[in-house]
Amino acid sequence: MSDFISEFWSYYVAIIALVGIFACALLLYINAKKKPLTEVESTGHVWDEDLREMNNPLPLWWVGLFVISIVFGLCYLVLYPGLGANTGVLNWSSTSEYEGEVQSTNAALAPIYARFDALSIPELAKDPQAKAVGNRLFMNNCSQCHGSDAQGSKGFPNLTDHDWLHGGEPDNIVQTITQGRIGQMPPMAAALGSSQDVGNVAQYVLSLSGAPHDADKAHAGQAKFAVCAACHGPDGKGNVVIGSANLTDKIWLHGVGAQAIEAMINLGKVNQMPAQEGRLTPAQIHVLAAYVWGLSNNSPQAQ
Repeated sequence: MSDFISEFWSYYVAIIALVGIFACALLLYINAKKKPLTEVESTGHVWDEDLREMNNPLPLWWVGLFVISIVFGLCYLVLYPGLGANTGVLNWSSTSEYEGEVQSTNAALAPIYARFDALSIPELAKDPQAKAVGNRLFMNNCSQCHGSDAQGSKGFPNLTDHDWLHGGEPDNIVQTITQGRIGQMPPMAAALGSSQDVGNVAQYVLSLSGAPHDADKAHAGQAKFAVCAACHGPDGKGNVVIGSANLTDKIWLHGVGAQAIEAMINLGKVNQMPAQEGRLTPAQIHVLAAYVWGLSNNSPQAQ
């Protein structure tokens, strides 16, 4: 509730909470002021000819529960958050509770990670215990985007091959996990010229990887590709320093074919890999990076 963008809503919630409690207290007060009944009193409501609604006072056990609920509610609102943005006397929050649990868990796991810290990422990638821990870290933090098999999907990179936009060396992977990445392909249609030029460049890009293409259009688009070469290089093999894609390897992150390439040229694309340094400790990132590195470097063909 501390995230309200206007103080009005904080006061609104506080008033609703207090009105509910004091309404219960008022109900009890009115009931207590009623004179004791000297004879059976009916409300006058009758159903099924002989079923009458009687006007009897509240049972004492019910009144007791009302009183306990009111006292508990007031004490709770004094001690804990509940009155809008007020944090309460104890200054408790779900965030601090979560952070405390994370710290205690990390402290309990510290002896396990201490052994991993002394090993390099290639060594950890072959360590059975480190691989098991890395797998759990991956499933909990990475599989939502990259898939449980780490082979990704459209817009989410495959981590089991050797195609790395920002480099696949251990240090590169650690940096990617720690700081995240923001990849941006700006719309380039205006720089290329006409829609015909966009189509021609798309055909030239297809030709770079040997994909089926229109040779005449590809030839016409080669000169215009100079606009794209600033990022992708004159040979189209990309640049890991800025994260530009290799256009010659037949690996397409956002879809294959002339239509997909033209859409990328016309509309551009922004992709983000969120930073994990606020969620994972350096020791956890070290183990996770080893697991990810091992996905594409421990297979027989990678030996």
